[in-house]
Amino acid sequence: MAQQETFRDLYLKQLRDLYNAESQLIKALPKMAKAATNEQLRGGFEEHLEQTRGHAERLEQIFQALGEKPTGTKCKAMEGLVEEGSEAIESDFEGAVKDADLIAAAQRVEHYEMAAYGTARAFADLLGESEAVNLLSETFDEEKETDAKLTELSADINAEANGSSSEDETEKETERPRVMKAKSGR
Repeated sequence: MAQQETFRDLYLKQLRDLYNAESQLIKALPKMAKAATNEQLRGGFEEHLEQTRGHAERLEQIFQALGEKPTGTKCKAMEGLVEEGSEAIESDFEGAVKDADLIAAAQRVEHYEMAAYGTARAFADLLGESEAVNLLSETFDEEKETDAKLTELSADINAEANGSSSEDETEKETERPRVMKAKSGR
């Protein structure tokens, strides 16, 4: 049986997983940008590609401070999420429907990353790695911001994909409670 690993080893495993995840995204994001039909979405993917390169660089800084190499763990979760993104790219959907599918895939990625960076940050904090906590927090905040931008973009894109404008959707949402009340009053 192998030597028992330490909490620091677990932390390194998390960092390696994240580093591999970011490496996979650096390859996937240009394909998602190319597949997007909405200019804002395309620009968002391109902007996030640059951020993702910065995320990988921050992880490299953390590894360097720990005297470790950023190699090792294949992130199987990101591999699956990237595969879902590839399915969205290759789907027969067109226009806003394809863009809505791309956003859905991208938001799953962002939520995974927020969870992973939050965990790594908590581990770094417990290990007294204050500079790593700062770097991981910075990336976590950027991932959260990207998710919020995707949510904002999805309002118009999803409405367009559904054949209506976001203003139509807002009107429908304000009408729904009245309709529901009328039906429940029977």
